[in-house]
Amino acid sequence: MFKKTSIFLILLGLFLIPLGCSSGQQSSPEGSTPEKVEIMVSAAASLTDALNELKTSFETDHPKVKVVYNFGSSGKLATQIEQGAPSDVFLSASKKDMDSLEEKDLIQKDSRIDFTSNTLVLITNKDSSLSLTSFEEIDSGKISHFAIGEPEIVPVGRYTKEVLEKLNLWEPMQSIVVFASDVRQVLTYVESGNAEAGVVYSSDAKISDKVKVLAEANPEWHQPIVYPGAVVADTKHVEEANLFLAYLTSEQGKEVLNKYGFK
Repeated sequence: MFKKTSIFLILLGLFLIPLGCSSGQQSSPEGSTPEKVEIMVSAAASLTDALNELKTSFETDHPKVKVVYNFGSSGKLATQIEQGAPSDVFLSASKKDMDSLEEKDLIQKDSRIDFTSNTLVLITNKDSSLSLTSFEEIDSGKISHFAIGEPEIVPVGRYTKEVLEKLNLWEPMQSIVVFASDVRQVLTYVESGNAEAGVVYSSDAKISDKVKVLAEANPEWHQPIVYPGAVVADTKHVEEANLFLAYLTSEQGKEVLNKYGFK
């Protein structure tokens, strides 16, 4: 009887030891650095350079937060959020795409804010001999390939179409238009010479040393180019997402945006 009891106690002790070790491993050692909270920011492609610079200063000021970006056309990003893709903040290059999410209660309405704006410019390769001084001078007989964003999903393409329609150039140019998936692809087409001209935001033209600006569009020819930002409704990191939006509209944020050509 004594032997059986002893064996039982020994086996019970062996069983409990791993549980005690496991419990100890789950607790963080005293003085250890807590894990950072990671937030996903879905942002219009035109914001790429400015936001990459802002990331460094934001994370320095908020060491417990890590920012991860998902860049693309505003239309595609809005669709991704509608389909349940993980995102904490949405930064759009158009009011329309943000409105679409707000109507479906997919953003926190009280967090929405217009944080910057932009202008539309006509560009060509820096070595091009194309000489135009205004959008009105665009001639499909002198240009073989004209790059613009896809109007259905790319805000810069939508604004471009509005300009061309205003100037009665949209239909005559259908044979030479090359559609791009976002504004940065438009820029690439012109930089590489695959398109003789294209339309981008002034902020995109500013960061490239391979293109030159031929003309700026009259803002009365298109809807206002406003950039709204908002916290996504399903975020699990409300505090951190709001911190990022607040930083974007702070003096530091405005300074960086201005540096990259935003208004």
